[in-house]
Amino acid sequence: MKKDFYIKQIGKKGKIKIFLVDGFIIRRDLDEEFTNFGQHYCFGYIPKYEFWIDKEASLDETDLFIDRLFNEWTLLKKAYDEAVKKDKIERKNFNENKPRAKTHIKLFGKTKDGVEIWKIDGKHIRDTVDIDFVHGGHGFVYNFVPKNEVWIDNDVIPKEVEYVLLHELFERSLMAKGFDYEHAHIKASEIEKEARHNSKILKKELEKFGWVK
Repeated sequence: MKKDFYIKQIGKKGKIKIFLVDGFIIRRDLDEEFTNFGQHYCFGYIPKYEFWIDKEASLDETDLFIDRLFNEWTLLKKAYDEAVKKDKIERKNFNENKPRAKTHIKLFGKTKDGVEIWKIDGKHIRDTVDIDFVHGGHGFVYNFVPKNEVWIDNDVIPKEVEYVLLHELFERSLMAKGFDYEHAHIKASEIEKEARHNSKILKKELEKFGWVK
């Protein structure tokens, strides 16, 4: 099944690269809600400094779509940055004089390559290290996570744990091979979505890493 929905780069606006993409593949394999254009703050799977334009979009409207995306991206980024700043202040005030939490809670197990899977205190990480840490992570993305560990947020409900684990292990394996984060994340999101619709895929993919429930 075709996975590469990038067609070509059609422009650049500051640090932001503008790509023509195959919207049909994105709606089929990644997100059925993707329309004829998108950016990171509306579709989180789009890399932060990329705009996507569906190849089916009218060429006459491309410049209008780009202007819309840039204005939208700029406003939403500003709102996001302000929200993060406020959240950090509130967390600092909330946690004053409270005992320091322990990061590692429980060792779930190891992969066949010796990667340790840990349940960790997600709130503690958000309070003290990275406010954007959610669900899970690994050392190829977060420098505070040891390279031989994958962390699962203790806020993840039990029935979601293996889907998050698959995403993190798959993403980590690609980045270990040299993939950048953005594209490894997209591929991991694709396999996670397939697994959520087919439990056999979940079991098969986890077993490749030596993880057996």
